Amino acid sequence: MSRTIDPTRSSAFEARLKKRYATERWFKRAGLAAVVFSMLVLAILLVTMTINGIGGFQRAELRVQIDFTQAGISADPVAMAQPNAVQSLEMQGLPELVEFSAEQALGDFADEALNAEAWRVVGQEIVGDPSILQTSQTMWLPASAGLASGLAGEGSPELRALADRLEAQGILDNRLDLGFLARADATNPQMVGIWGALKGSILTMLVTLALAFPIGVLAALYLEEYAPRNRWTDIIEVSINNLAAVPSIIFGLLGLAVFLWIFPNLRSAPLIGGMTLALMTMPVIVISGRNAIKAVPPSIRDGALAIGASPVQVVFHHVLPLALPGILTGTIIGMARALGETAPLLMIGMRAFVATPPEGFTSPATVLPVQIFLWSDEIDRSFVERTSAAIIVLLLFLLLMNGLAIYLRNRFEKSW
Repeated sequence: MSRTIDPTRSSAFEARLKKRYATERWFKRAGLAAVVFSMLVLAILLVTMTINGIGGFQRAELRVQIDFTQAGISADPVAMAQPNAVQSLEMQGLPELVEFSAEQALGDFADEALNAEAWRVVGQEIVGDPSILQTSQTMWLPASAGLASGLAGEGSPELRALADRLEAQGILDNRLDLGFLARADATNPQMVGIWGALKGSILTMLVTLALAFPIGVLAALYLEEYAPRNRWTDIIEVSINNLAAVPSIIFGLLGLAVFLWIFPNLRSAPLIGGMTLALMTMPVIVISGRNAIKAVPPSIRDGALAIGASPVQVVFHHVLPLALPGILTGTIIGMARALGETAPLLMIGMRAFVATPPEGFTSPATVLPVQIFLWSDEIDRSFVERTSAAIIVLLLFLLLMNGLAIYLRNRFEKSW
């Protein structure tokens, strides 16, 4: 039986077809390689940060026996409920009691082994439970920065030897430090915490969202649904697109020149930081909002108008609810970008040392990226692990925001 030859499939055609198939296979392999490489880089980043950051959630602590029964310290429940309760305990001799107890447990090495702020940890425990003053307690108190370095195998040979000896006696150990999530900044790596910067970031993001979201959505609605198509509209659109590509430090200069000129006493406040980041985030919300509104089929508008809805009702009752998933997704992504910004906030003074968490939108504060930047610039080696731990907290915050974006998109998404 003879083979039928297709006259349209010449040898040249077969060669071109084979070449196209080969190109397609190489394209698929290149795409797969790009995905694998991206996942590998991400895995290396996460593993490195996790390994370095685990130590940041721990601190070197000393076991000290403290007998409160003979100290003569009183803790009235009413006084312990006051903001200056720890200072009241200080005036009654709590630092001296802790120092004496450390000398009893550690001997002549107490001065260089125990952290100078260890008594504050004891004071917080007493404020939380005043009945401690009627007992003798074994407490784990923060060690000095030098002894912590010795426990990590760094520092002078004397401190390393002391750390090894105390660890062998069961007096010194690296313990989980959940207080890292509840304290603010400090000069001692053993006493630093991330809550002050985290609260500052939350307050700053709230101001950013409150300003950027409504203004950005309304601007997108106007440009897409109401604005006439003329030269001025084209200029506005080009300007918004250009603003989305402007380096973030330029917005910091704008905040420095405008907002701090209007509010000179609010330097390093979440209110000023939020307004500055709102300027940076607003173009992203406008662009994503316009794209989401444009994606709503014209038949939705025509159908609403056909049943008697006014143009405003069409926009706010039909178009906006259908475009909301895309708008929210773009907003959360823009907010996540603003959360990781450092340059504009440095320009308005949010790199200040803030030892207490901010009480409100006008209180001095810092944010997570700036706190990470400041800790990474410290000479003390112990700040390296704290920096990695702060980066983990920031990454978790970003993952939470992106997860929220996915949830909102799936929650409000509608098909037609």
